[in-house]
Amino acid sequence: MSRTRTERLVNLVICLLSTRRFLTAAQIAATVPGYEHDPDDAKDHEAFQRKFERDKAELRELGVPLETGTASVFDAEPGYRIAHREYALPDIPLEPDEAAAVGIAARLWQHAGLAAAASSGLAKLRAAGVDVDPQATLGLEPMVTVDPAFAPLTAAARDRREVNFDYRVPDRDAPTRRRLQPWGVVCWRGRWYVVGHDLDRAATRCFRLSRVVGTVRVTGRPGAYEPPVGVDLISHVARWSGPVERSGRATVLVAAGRAAGLRRWAVETTSGPEDDRLVLPYADADYLAGQLVGYGPDVRVVEPPEVRDAVIQRLKEIAARHDDLAVAGGAR
Repeated sequence: MSRTRTERLVNLVICLLSTRRFLTAAQIAATVPGYEHDPDDAKDHEAFQRKFERDKAELRELGVPLETGTASVFDAEPGYRIAHREYALPDIPLEPDEAAAVGIAARLWQHAGLAAAASSGLAKLRAAGVDVDPQATLGLEPMVTVDPAFAPLTAAARDRREVNFDYRVPDRDAPTRRRLQPWGVVCWRGRWYVVGHDLDRAATRCFRLSRVVGTVRVTGRPGAYEPPVGVDLISHVARWSGPVERSGRATVLVAAGRAAGLRRWAVETTSGPEDDRLVLPYADADYLAGQLVGYGPDVRVVEPPEVRDAVIQRLKEIAARHDDLAVAGGAR
């Protein structure tokens, strides 16, 4: 199903749920985006009717209780509505800690660049009477960052559209152009990967999003391909990436009693009067920097320079994003 049709069906459901009376096809066409047409044009009106009949059949196949009837005996044209009693979900009771977990999940989605989905999910829960606390932390602060390629590749995988992008590998100076039919984007060992069919190599390939250079370009039409049935994306990434060898060592200063996660990670700990010195094994400086930044001012990097520089770069990026949000908020 195309994204346009999916959005039209969602809007149709919202429209029919928003009223308790039967709406005629003409009233629906005037309300739901995607049904715009000229009713005086016979050909255009016939096209609308075919589209509307397909959508009604699709909703019924999906289990939506679509009713047909009239508002009064004087109505000559039948109307449509959704039976609330059959469509409504049962009550969703959440304990305080469960509600807090929902809030954390929403914040994770927002950090991952999917704020619209998070806001929509929270709005639906609140509409159902569920008390959701998006500020609750359960004693932890989620830190999720994604690469610029995340959003376009996720959208392309959802819409089944081919893409191309420039990709850099460690043993080459210049990036190379890759053409891909993306099947999905997954996180593995703290890094994001896209898995799909490489058109130039005619084989399954995984690409690390942090190595995508520049803009991801969408080239194919929606629904151009279908991923293999039951494909396990994580297994593909695990086989491709191999074991992680943490041969690097980073020394950091941690405030007393803070950063318990880093303390479990450390291979060496030296207590001090104010700060504790930890030695952390690592394989990738950028990944380690992402973990350290999440602890804020409680952690300072002593060495090596590559980790310290990566942390500084991460902090600059975070500051720039906050500046952009502040400017956007002031423009409203």
